This record gives sequence, C-alpha cells and structure tokens, in this order.
Amino acid sequence: MKPDAPCPVIVMAKAPRPGYAKTRLVPALGEAGAAALALRLLHGAVDEAFAARLGVVDLCAAPDASDPQFNALARAGLSFSAQGDGDLGARMQRAFARWLPQAGQALMTGTDCPALTATVLLQAAQALATADAVFVPAFDGGYALIGLRGRSVAAFTPLFDAMPWSTAGLMDATRLRLAAAGLAHVELPALHDIDEPADLLHLPAHLAADLPAHPAP
Repeated sequence: MKPDAPCPVIVMAKAPRPGYAKTRLVPALGEAGAAALALRLLHGAVDEAFAARLGVVDLCAAPDASDPQFNALARAGLSFSAQGDGDLGARMQRAFARWLPQAGQALMTGTDCPALTATVLLQAAQALATADAVFVPAFDGGYALIGLRGRSVAAFTPLFDAMPWSTAGLMDATRLRLAAAGLAHVELPALHDIDEPADLLHLPAHLAADLPAHPAP
C-alpha cells in the first residue's frame, strides 16, 4: 500500500567513470568492468525508485549532474542535483535539507544494493508513518537506505556529523545516535551491498553478465 503523502526518493550516485566509481571492485573487474557495473547499478536504482511510485526521484550526483550517463536517465519526475562539497554526512544532510521542508519525509539510497527493490522502498515509506527514521541495514555493517520524517533536518544532525562512514561500525553507531537523540526508528531486513570483490557473489546474474574481464597481471 502506498503512503498517503508523496515521499521523494533521493538516489546518491557517483558518475560511472573508470577509476572513479566502484573503485574497490577494480581488483576483480578492472576499471572498465567496475565502471560498467556502476552504470548498471545506477540504472537499476533509478528504475526501482520510479517503480515504487512514491513521488519525485532526485538523482543527487557526484561530482555533479553534467555527466552524459546521468543525462541519459532523464525522464519525467526525475530531478537532478549535485552532492556538493564535504564528507558523506554533509552531502547527505544537504540533500535531505532540500526535501524535508517541502515534503515532510524522504528516503535516500545509494546505487550499491540491487536487492533494494521498489517493494522495499514502499515498505520503508510506510514505516515513516509511525517513526522518525527508517533504515535498511547492510550485512557489511552499514546501511543501504535511510528515510527521515520531519520538516527540518536539524533534529537529525547527529546521524550525519562525524560518523564512521564506510566502516563496519556505521549502523551500530547510528543506533546509538538515534537513542541518544530520542528518535524512534524502524529497521527493515538487512540486504547485501556490492562494494568489495567478495560481494560479487550476491550480484544478480543479469547485472553480472558480460562484464569486461579484469586483465591478467
């Protein structure tokens, strides 16, 4: 069941360029293969966000939205924004600050979790009816989705300031910050991100097919 009010979906994405996106997969796929996979994951994340039919999809791009691969995704209901400067927390907080005042709620995903389907997005949006925040934890200790409810991002600053980004302790640290701030949250079942070569075991076959092979050393 769809929520009663629109819930924008912010997709945080790096331009799928060789040597820039999915660099931790370069040892397994090479730069070209890692970039090709990044492009497939980007398309998948945007498609699932639209399939959820929750409202506007904001492709929040790094380094900016001018990359031709981003422009190729243009469609009705897709907005483009730039992540801007600062660490990941500052960029996430800035993106939420654009949408919470007008929509009162928003979801944010990356492009690294192909298991984050439209169904999961709908479940996350529904969870915001009774909680301040919703998360889809990742098995690596981070999270694949964060959703917030409120008209100001200020109350959620502890979730973004000086957090252990890209470490196995992120979700645990987030739980502690939520409790300290008195924020009620919901966690949906954990999913697998595709970040490291070992994670490729969880890559769906249609995304893995015909990726450029890593050249032999």
